Amino acid sequence: MTDHPPNTALAANKAADVTTVHVPLPGRAYDIHIGADLLTGAGTLIAPLLRRPRVAVITDETVGALHLSGLRAGLSQAGISASALTLPPGEATKSWGPLQQCVDWLLDQKIERGDLVIALGGGVIGDLVGFAAAILRRGVRFVQIPTSLLAQVDSSVGGKTGINAAQGKNLIGAFHQPSLVLADINVLGTLCRRDFLAGYGEVMKYGLLGDADFFEWLEHNGPALAAGDTSLRQEAVRRSVQMKADIVTRDETEQGERALLNLGHTFGHALEAATGYGDRLLHGEGVAIGCAMAFDLSARLGLCAQEDPSRVRAHLDTMGLHKGLANIPGTLPDAATLLTLMGQDKKVVDGQLRFILAHGIGQAFVASSVPETAILKTLAAG
Repeated sequence: MTDHPPNTALAANKAADVTTVHVPLPGRAYDIHIGADLLTGAGTLIAPLLRRPRVAVITDETVGALHLSGLRAGLSQAGISASALTLPPGEATKSWGPLQQCVDWLLDQKIERGDLVIALGGGVIGDLVGFAAAILRRGVRFVQIPTSLLAQVDSSVGGKTGINAAQGKNLIGAFHQPSLVLADINVLGTLCRRDFLAGYGEVMKYGLLGDADFFEWLEHNGPALAAGDTSLRQEAVRRSVQMKADIVTRDETEQGERALLNLGHTFGHALEAATGYGDRLLHGEGVAIGCAMAFDLSARLGLCAQEDPSRVRAHLDTMGLHKGLANIPGTLPDAATLLTLMGQDKKVVDGQLRFILAHGIGQAFVASSVPETAILKTLAAG
């Protein structure tokens, strides 16, 4: 696929108030459109990418019931037909069986390299469908239409695709950039509060890792954003996506700086594994707890002020988000077992676990050789 300038398909519709973030990867550049009613305009935006007026859509039962008909209507307005596969919702869908089901179905639909596959859903669908597109015919193009806050600000951008293994989260996958991302702010209104706040854990992460002003903005605007202010939601998605796009452009395959985006994830992924990747702990909730723990560990190591972890947990508390292990229902493994689960993290290099720590709010960095005693104390403290 050749490089292209930012898409101007919505230029005539100034009233749409759509923000576009361009990801200028050489030969794999794409646009991220952020705004209201993008499902309605999906056909206009997707049509220029098509060689023939047909697409294959993969979604889940929950999202499909809410948004598939709207997407079909938007595509139909541009003369695009759509076949659709609907999968069960939940993290268990991000596994070998559903992956094979997706690939077999796409082959049955006779999807060619020149065609487009659309991932309509949250992070599970986006990761799964992106991986299916990456391996189908050695790579077909796909479009991300993320329907959760978490997917809009994180998993739909940057080309990380994959499935989970019994040994850990996201251990099987490929880098495969989308051809387009459509983040429709209106669909966030269909999320339950818990799912929205889980996505907010990833939004907060961006401020904590590299933008102290954004974190302060969230401290002031987070409650109104969560309550439904669409302009604040759009701005939060835009700032998150712009930061991720900038980092991905500089370090697409996570050889250095991109690892910062894993702030909170080393702890969070271990907690997800310990709770069985289910509703007991959502990914964004694990990230929120993980961010709090990363700042706790940083303070224990004398890397940041003692006030920083307190400020992080205070904001989580204000937002009604998980801020520690006590917020996870049920019994958790002991600290030593959780540390063992961390050993399966993708950031392990030469057997050495790397952490994303911080010198302060907005000042994250990659650290290795972190003393196990300090990690165990952070885990024990919860």
